Amino acid sequence: MEYRTLGRSGLKVSTLTMGTMTFGGAGAFSAVGKTDLDEARRMIDLCIDAGINLIDTANVYSNGLSEEIIGEALGGKRKGDVLIASKARMRIGDGPNDEGLSRYHLIRECEKSLKRLRTDVIDIYFLHEWDGTTPLEETIAALDTLVSQGKVRYVGCSNYSGWQVMKALGISDRQHQPRFVTQQIHYTLEAREAEYELLPISVDQGLGVLVWSPLAGGLLSGKYNRDQATARQLSGWTEPPIRDEDRLWRIVDVLAHIGENHGVSAAQVALAWLLGRPAISSLVIGGRTEAQFKDNIAAASLVLTSEERARLDAVSRPPVLYPYWHQQFTAKDRFGPADLVLDREDI
Repeated sequence: MEYRTLGRSGLKVSTLTMGTMTFGGAGAFSAVGKTDLDEARRMIDLCIDAGINLIDTANVYSNGLSEEIIGEALGGKRKGDVLIASKARMRIGDGPNDEGLSRYHLIRECEKSLKRLRTDVIDIYFLHEWDGTTPLEETIAALDTLVSQGKVRYVGCSNYSGWQVMKALGISDRQHQPRFVTQQIHYTLEAREAEYELLPISVDQGLGVLVWSPLAGGLLSGKYNRDQATARQLSGWTEPPIRDEDRLWRIVDVLAHIGENHGVSAAQVALAWLLGRPAISSLVIGGRTEAQFKDNIAAASLVLTSEERARLDAVSRPPVLYPYWHQQFTAKDRFGPADLVLDREDI
């Protein structure tokens, strides 16, 4: 397992992170998975034994049950050097203050998460989504309180747009308060919009990147084709959205072909492609079964050729390209692979 430094921090995380959205299966999350405590113990041990050192969860996953299962499975003790990431912002109750990023909600939910996880500190605490009603100054100050109290070590954001990330970083710098060291985003061969702003911002501002649903809810795993849908979709789960199904299946065809050449699954190829992209720190992998975790873990050691990467780049090129007036101000040598910065004639 490879370990990468998370943004400008000194924290090293495995290139694969264990996702736990399937733990519990309560409420709407029953469409994602229903992993119980015994299964969770086996899966956590499997991931830790493979070298994964980060477990990702959120207070909203099965209404806190995911965190409870992690806490019970770990027995209130950290195994080895395992790190825990959690999140807050989404509605978690019926009260007027049961959602958002106010000081009240954020500190209260962090303390609840600590109890469920049976730990004294959350290693990475994410703002799960933008809150347009709470002043960012209040939110950043609340994070500062949590860090100062030793309840949180590092902070990050999830599902923010480019301007939202930059606004938050500006406030942190101005107020000399904790700065995001990472963002968690959706980014796959099928959904490459992050290349427009989020990845360049990550490189420029020193943010590590964690990717959620790197297999597009299983659609890039190679197990499904044009005539089939994933179990999640069949049960009504619509994240992440697919905007061009024909393009999706063309991507899957190339993934499957490359996978056959390597003797591996299409899922491993899709994950290996992501691990070679700029600013990527870790991919959050989940699974309903141990077999799915084992297959995804194997992607950490898969090396794609430049020709294979070029094929994947070509078949997945986003339909909306960079306007040339943005390209003029992008430093290719700082950003990485040239395919992320299109030439004017590509438009």
